[in-house]
Amino acid sequence: MKEYGLIGKSLKHSFSEKYFNRKFEEDKTEAVYRNIEIESADLLRNIIEKNTMLQGLNVTIPFKEEVIPFLDELSDDAKAIQAVNTLKIERHPYLKLTGFNTDHIGFRQSLNPLLQNKSRINALVLGSGGAAKAVKYSLHLLGIEFVVVSRAPEGNQIHYSEIDQEIIESHKLIINTTPLGMYPDKESYPDLPYDFLNEGHICYDLIYNPQKTVFLEKAEKQGSKIKNGYEMLVLQAEASWKIWNKLKSIPSE
Repeated sequence: MKEYGLIGKSLKHSFSEKYFNRKFEEDKTEAVYRNIEIESADLLRNIIEKNTMLQGLNVTIPFKEEVIPFLDELSDDAKAIQAVNTLKIERHPYLKLTGFNTDHIGFRQSLNPLLQNKSRINALVLGSGGAAKAVKYSLHLLGIEFVVVSRAPEGNQIHYSEIDQEIIESHKLIINTTPLGMYPDKESYPDLPYDFLNEGHICYDLIYNPQKTVFLEKAEKQGSKIKNGYEMLVLQAEASWKIWNKLKSIPSE
């Protein structure tokens, strides 16, 4: 039986394991997907060598960047983003690990229906970690200019304390890439002047548990369009499945 899995540190509430095992059951696919918790990325190759039925892996925090030195090849997108969430495992004639990034595919495809005029919208990207990398890459492909907001800003980034009415009103797309509001810390949220949001704003949260974070609740009260990260997860998972089973290179859309 073929095996697939998710590499990460704390995977108790993982989306991927339930999603793929349900998919395998519905499609009558002889495969199993399991969570593989590790403490360090340097254990990756050893685990793959020992588990000879593993065909592919997803990668989650905190290893999306840390696994890169242990891979043999990166897709063009993964090189550009410098973060990996999907590994293709090839064993013949030798073990070869190729890293891909399907997060940007899931994000872009799920965001697109909300965008009416991409050329007239600017974005605020809340957070500067690994998740933000795929979002920034997607916005670049969409031609959307953005500003990154960080608690420890570098370069052109800004601090949350700098966000005022003018910045909110001139940035109609706001994307939360931080873990603020994620289960079990459901009461936390990004520090924004929410009163300046209106029906012209789109607020997107990469978090999917809970379905509606405080960030999204506050935005919805102001009349803004809101969306959580569930559809993004489904789309990136399906892109991973295509890589493992059909394609040698990552799908662009």
